[in-house]
Amino acid sequence: MSAPTLHFFCGKAGAGKSTRAKAIAAAQGALLLSEDVWLSRLYGDQIVVFDDYIRCSQKLLNVVKPLVADVLRLGQSVVMDFPANTRRRRSGFRSVFEDAGANHVLHVLQTPDALCLERIRQRNREMPEGASQLTEADYWHVTSFFEAPDDAEGFNMQVYAA
Repeated sequence: MSAPTLHFFCGKAGAGKSTRAKAIAAAQGALLLSEDVWLSRLYGDQIVVFDDYIRCSQKLLNVVKPLVADVLRLGQSVVMDFPANTRRRRSGFRSVFEDAGANHVLHVLQTPDALCLERIRQRNREMPEGASQLTEADYWHVTSFFEAPDDAEGFNMQVYAA
């Protein structure tokens, strides 16, 4: 039996992280954890502005990261549909798979801004579970914090170009 793997994702809003996460979880029989769904169910209307998201996301990670490490230690792979869009956030994911002695794959979605914005408009129309309305201004604000990973960070990366 191979060691369990933590799958996590880096890509701008609308890049296709959730779609890719669902496909990987289904193909590998891995546990899928979606930040959007958890935040929606736990905090609902408490997330109004970006700072609310940051606060609630950090609270959620404080609970979920030890759970994920435990699941990995039990031999089950996990797909975390949580954005790993900054060096600091990726470092937090590193602590999970290293503490659990698990493998990892950082899935990097390189999607052009125009396509991300098109997908966001579609998501705004469809509003799947966990989705929140995102304006173009919101997109550019969130994107201003985005830090693409580089080889020096030392992750096993799978890169997808759209």
